[in-house]
Amino acid sequence: MARRLTFSLLVLGVVAGWGCASKPESEETVEPVTHPLPTAGLAGEPVTVYPLTLIAAEPKLGWDSLIRPRDEALHHADSLIELFLEERAPEADWVMPDVLRRMARQAPGMLADPDQMGTALLRGDGLTKIPDPLRSQMRNLTGVTGNRYALVPASLAYFATDSLGMARAELTMVVAEVRSGTVEWRTVARGEGEDPWTALWEALTSLVPGLP
Repeated sequence: MARRLTFSLLVLGVVAGWGCASKPESEETVEPVTHPLPTAGLAGEPVTVYPLTLIAAEPKLGWDSLIRPRDEALHHADSLIELFLEERAPEADWVMPDVLRRMARQAPGMLADPDQMGTALLRGDGLTKIPDPLRSQMRNLTGVTGNRYALVPASLAYFATDSLGMARAELTMVVAEVRSGTVEWRTVARGEGEDPWTALWEALTSLVPGLP
């Protein structure tokens, strides 16, 4: 009886050992992927670029003075996005936010102000359709420029990293087909820097890999 018990315990110990060995010692960290800007599919197409409406930073970064006043920070981010598109992605015919603003001012009450629209809603990862009333607003405003595709910087957020004095920018970008209200492409571009604008530019460059 004692021998049987000893053998049983030995077997259980071996099985338990196998079970422990089959488990990974540590969970592998999956690096987030930034999907390249789909310039091939947009080549030659007029694409309306909407202004950024959401910018935020973790309080521990102490960047309040760098991203405020809010309107100035948003416009500065827009200018960097425009510069990037003109320099690094000339395949598409980009219609920049100032054109949208001018069109909206010419038709008050009929066209929504692009700086006051709820485009930040499009940052949601599971969103495949633009919800109303944003869908109709984008369809009307984008239609004035004579096209159906829109590039939307849906949000820009800054997070502290382990590196002293560095922060990570996370820029959520969306391409939408406004006639059907379909979100065709979405990604989060990431980049690090010692200030908001360096980090943003690094994030933007990840959208067109292979360039210096």
